[in-house]
Amino acid sequence: MRSRRLASTIAALLASGLVLAGCSSPSSPSTDPGTTGQSSVAADPAAAIEIGSLYEPGNLSNVDAGGQGVVEAFNGNVYESLIKLNDDGSLSNLLAEDYQVSDDGLTYTFTLRDGVTFHSGKALTSADVKASFERVTAESSQAARKASYAVVDSVETPDEKTVVFTLSSRSISFPYLISYVWIVNPDLADAKTEADGTGPYAFEEWRRGSTLTIARNDAYWGEAPKNAEVTFHYFTDASALGNALLTDEIDLITSLQSPDSLTPFENNPDFQISEGTSTVKELLAFNDRVEPFNDAKVRRAIYSAVDREKLLDAIWAGRGTLIGSMVPPTDPWYEDLTSLNPYDPELSKTLLAEAGKADGFTFTLQTPNYDPHPQVAEFLKSELAKVGITVEIKIITADEWYSTVFKERDFEATLQEHVNDRDVVWYANPDFYWGYDNAEVQKLVGEAEQAETPEQQTELLTQANTIIATEAASNWLFLFPQIVVARSDVSGFPVNGLNSQFYVSGISKA
Repeated sequence: MRSRRLASTIAALLASGLVLAGCSSPSSPSTDPGTTGQSSVAADPAAAIEIGSLYEPGNLSNVDAGGQGVVEAFNGNVYESLIKLNDDGSLSNLLAEDYQVSDDGLTYTFTLRDGVTFHSGKALTSADVKASFERVTAESSQAARKASYAVVDSVETPDEKTVVFTLSSRSISFPYLISYVWIVNPDLADAKTEADGTGPYAFEEWRRGSTLTIARNDAYWGEAPKNAEVTFHYFTDASALGNALLTDEIDLITSLQSPDSLTPFENNPDFQISEGTSTVKELLAFNDRVEPFNDAKVRRAIYSAVDREKLLDAIWAGRGTLIGSMVPPTDPWYEDLTSLNPYDPELSKTLLAEAGKADGFTFTLQTPNYDPHPQVAEFLKSELAKVGITVEIKIITADEWYSTVFKERDFEATLQEHVNDRDVVWYANPDFYWGYDNAEVQKLVGEAEQAETPEQQTELLTQANTIIATEAASNWLFLFPQIVVARSDVSGFPVNGLNSQFYVSGISKA
């Protein structure tokens, strides 16, 4: 089974490239589209919600490799940002009452809400916002999107309610990027072991290897949570997680990892199954710096040798989505590009011959030891053997993947899931672990970030994505389904798997 703590850390660290996003009109901060409807039975405001998860944090800090688990438990629950990224991908004002953008797009002026306090009782000021931003951009920070904030020239606080960000160049995604900056009390002694935010919940207790509990913040500035307490129960085995729901130990599972795990809950009136939208992509990533993967014909040949529909059915039993690029359907610049590299073994053989590999070749596939990667690797080995390519599977741990593949770039090809939305722009960074280097893509992505309108940005990133997909910079095998299973008396939980966040304040239990 998956080494969940390390693997979730990797998932967060994979976001270290440049990230772009479209602008969105603010909506009410108390409204989060993309949650389940409310039960007709009266909810109990004193209820304790028990949540099952496979993603325990590495620590409690999102700038110290806390990983996917700390995002799931704390983002929007314990810690808040100036701007909120809603479960459906839209943006709304949160700790910012409002913000203004200068005509040249270089100055963002945020006005803070009145009456906001940290859980410790300290009043929120602009100085706390500045300190929190500098925490993310510090040299020691391992924040997911640290590189994206290099566009900020200065942060000023002319008064306690005003924060002014001055940029070196236009950044249409800046509000989106700000949604990832948690506002943390700078007086906190150790953010890896304790927490002090402004959210609807205060951190209460973490029993490593077991549970993490957050309790309702009765002094919260916004809409009060619909429950009194939430406890995340952590599991390392998917079967144990499912059994915990069946035996009433927990109320819901944040993300089911196998279609086999659904069987006990299907057609069972005591439970409900929700399939939302995921941004998790299963990638066969090549080291595009090394032969033969520096040749697009070889990468395309491998893509066309794999029956991805059959693969998806084997892994997810008909759930999930086939994708032909890094861009999922929820991204504004999505196009269905699956036809660019169709399943066609004869085309694969032709491309191999054109690349001087008519007799095939052998490569090592470094495969993480957690699901679904080993099963995917065996499937790829079988498919590629049909066109003369020999795959030698090397099973590695999550920490080996991080050190050998991600940091040292010592690999030929690897499997990995990428969890983030709007991450196609990583292909504009030749220093990213897969080493794809295309000057035209870099130009288009750079122009997209400085676009004056979302429409211009979308057009430019659509062009860039088409180039990336045509060259099969990686092989995008499928998009994971996002499956939440809950007891029938629970409602208001998030249904989409957007960047691992899981807002809990709207969850109620009758």
